[in-house]
Amino acid sequence: MPSRPVRRAPLALDWTELDELAALDAPDAARLARAVRTLCARMAADHPGRTIELRVPPYAAVQLALDEGSTHRRGTPPNVVEVDGVTLLALATGRLSWADGRAAHRVRASGAHSDLSALFPLPRIAA
Repeated sequence: MPSRPVRRAPLALDWTELDELAALDAPDAARLARAVRTLCARMAADHPGRTIELRVPPYAAVQLALDEGSTHRRGTPPNVVEVDGVTLLALATGRLSWADGRAAHRVRASGAHSDLSALFPLPRIAA
C-alpha cells in the first residue's frame, strides 16, 4: 500500500490575517483551522522537543520544549496545555495574556512544566 503524502502547514505567519481572525468571536472555520495549524507548526519548529503537548482540538496537537527538561516518550504526556483555536490566536497576537487566559479558564494546563507564558505573544518575524 503506497504511503499517503504528509500535508505540512506553512511556517510563514500572515500577521494581518491572524490579527483579523483574533478580533472575531466566531471566525470562519476553514481560515481558523489554517491559522491554528500554521501557528502550531511554527511553534513546533521554533521549540522542538517532547516536554509539553499543546492541544488545539480539533485542529492540531504538537509537542514542544522550552528547555532541556524532561522528555516524554510514551503514553499521555505529563505536561499538557489545551486551548481552543480562538484562544490560541488571541495568545499568539497578544490580545490575551497567558495569566488572563488561565484565570478565565480559556487555557487549561496541567503538569509542572506546562507554563507556555514565555512563548506568547509570538514574535512577529518572518519564518
